[in-house]
Amino acid sequence: MSRVTSADLSVYLVTDAGLCGRRGVPAVVAAAVAGGARMVQLRDKRASDEEFLAQLIELSEVIAGRALLVADDRLGAVLEARRRGARVDGIHLGQSDAPVREAREALGPDAIIGLTANTSAHREAVSALPAGTVDYLGVGVIHPTATKPDHPPALGVSGFRAFAAESPLPCVAIGGIGLGDVAALRDAGAAGVAVVSAICAADDPRSATRAFARAWHGDRPPRVLSIAGSDPSGGAGIQADLKSIAANGGYGMAAITALTVQNTRGVRDVHTPPAAVLRAQLDAISDDVDIDAVKIGMLADAGIIREVGAWLRETAPPNVVLDPVMVATSGDRLLAPDAEEALRELLPLADLITPNLPELAVLAGEPTAESWAGALAQAGRLAAATGVRVFAKGGHLGGAEAPDALVGPGGVIAEFPGARIDTRATHGTGCSLSSALATRLGARWEGDVDDERRWAGAAQETRAWLRESLRAGADLDVGRGNGPTDHLAGLRRRGGLVAAPTAEEVVESWWRRIEPVRRGIDGLPFIRNLADGTLAGDPFRFYLAQDALYLRDYARVLAEASRLAPTPEEQAFWAQGAQGAIAGELELHASWLTPEQGVVEGTFRAEPAPATTAYLDHLRAAAFQGDYAVLIAAVLPCYWLYADLGERLHAGAFGDRARDPQHPYASWLATYADPVFAEAADRAIAITAATAAAADPATRERMFRAFEEAARHELAFFDAPLPADAAGRGHDV
Repeated sequence: MSRVTSADLSVYLVTDAGLCGRRGVPAVVAAAVAGGARMVQLRDKRASDEEFLAQLIELSEVIAGRALLVADDRLGAVLEARRRGARVDGIHLGQSDAPVREAREALGPDAIIGLTANTSAHREAVSALPAGTVDYLGVGVIHPTATKPDHPPALGVSGFRAFAAESPLPCVAIGGIGLGDVAALRDAGAAGVAVVSAICAADDPRSATRAFARAWHGDRPPRVLSIAGSDPSGGAGIQADLKSIAANGGYGMAAITALTVQNTRGVRDVHTPPAAVLRAQLDAISDDVDIDAVKIGMLADAGIIREVGAWLRETAPPNVVLDPVMVATSGDRLLAPDAEEALRELLPLADLITPNLPELAVLAGEPTAESWAGALAQAGRLAAATGVRVFAKGGHLGGAEAPDALVGPGGVIAEFPGARIDTRATHGTGCSLSSALATRLGARWEGDVDDERRWAGAAQETRAWLRESLRAGADLDVGRGNGPTDHLAGLRRRGGLVAAPTAEEVVESWWRRIEPVRRGIDGLPFIRNLADGTLAGDPFRFYLAQDALYLRDYARVLAEASRLAPTPEEQAFWAQGAQGAIAGELELHASWLTPEQGVVEGTFRAEPAPATTAYLDHLRAAAFQGDYAVLIAAVLPCYWLYADLGERLHAGAFGDRARDPQHPYASWLATYADPVFAEAADRAIAITAATAAAADPATRERMFRAFEEAARHELAFFDAPLPADAAGRGHDV
């Protein structure tokens, strides 16, 4: 059996020292492995044998067994690195490199050997080799790429499909692969995608890698690990965590740190298993399962805390949420002084801390805050000292209000006001909040939204879910003390089954969930300067040309929506939208652009900007999947955000200047408030919301993710003509 049969080849990083730049290959590899790369190939044609060997040994230490490591050629370096104790799993060979039979004989039966192949002759030669000589084929190039100037003719997806269909071995696609190619290559039979520049040259390689992993794996539930104590009454600890994870759409796993004897009225006893037993649980999970998020709860003593810290350093899981269980409801300290100190040392390994106010004070080394302003300031100091976000909770302050806030090292990221919920069903709320946050973060893969918006969105959604669960908790009637929240209240709302929202609820929910994107668009220099008439001519013409390029393919995507539409009415609506994008909008673009500025006989000579390409790639990928529901969700932000912006421009939200007939862009701004377009936007919203309301939960979530990603692309598209650091530049109209 092939050694790669059970390996995850889905995201396969091939290094390039030039593209990694000053960060260096080891730093990029560490980030990519943390982001989900499970195969790393060290490729450096310019390095000497000694330099290559040193890199190979260093990468083996960086990866630490969390991914497979192979070398590009350099059989001698692989053998020497292994002799020195480095974990190098194998080698990838080109057609002109060391013969694969020689490599197999030298490395033994357990090594992984890959071979580049791109012609039928290559495939036939592999078929003639003894079984087990080669484990997988690297097939490409898929698209022309600058990382390998002497590459053979590009295969494209269709060529890859034909090759893989006849291949005796798993095939990894390589060469010029972008995010938009992943789904098509997976469907074409790829065992994985090998990526070079899209990760090595990325601003954030970890985020870029996770975006590729997300594209490969699709909308699987986030896998969330709870490291916490057990509560036999089911309201707190891992029992609450697993319910919270499931209620928020994740798959829950648990490593038990302590066995408590408790009920809704209090804790009677605690048994702490040896730290080695906890570590064995953690290793068993991380050796087998790709973890998307971790929630850490009760850690009973310093030994347990240090073991968790060691595991975090070695595995570097994403989205670590730490609920520091340190102070009981009575105010008693739950940890010995050495354990409190060990917990402080653990804080920088987390991404988010969720203390109550007494715990926040202990961690900050200050008295407990007595006001909300004091709590926010204290949370800010702790975040600045640790470099970790803090979710500040105002529940212990008393009074009619119970605010929360997400605070980062730079200050408050988002505040969440709210009235206090009058209930005794509060058992396990801290556990439930932290595990739900971890789940929401695990579902929000990085790479397509900045951290502040990603975390603020997850916090807002989690808080809304928890407040719903708190309100319903009393109806559970569990115990005679402080009962548990009803984690599954949302699933019981209508007759005991998973409740489908109404179309109106979909509209309200989706609009609320992209509020950070909408706020971001409002603050862009391009929008502000366009509204007040101070926008220079160059960025405006850049926007027009990019919008024209966008609309050309947007019309094609709408035409595909029309083709897939289930009813004649919807078919006609999307077809009319496609026609309008071409006939109406492009005509207006042409009236603003001269031939020198990019338009000649109805065609546009401008090259698509990265934001334009990324947006269209997202829409084309949705169209390619053939899923009508997901496709119309992806095209909706272009209708909805555009119409909303136009309505508010003409309502004076950005100042009265936008309504001035003498405004230099008056005719263009009029398109934003066109009542015909507003009516079309309302119809697009209604169709999409009704489709989402009628869909199963998994489809509805896929729809929202397509919608949300498109909304972020709208933000990037509006930002491209005049980035914040370039505001005011350019020539006058």
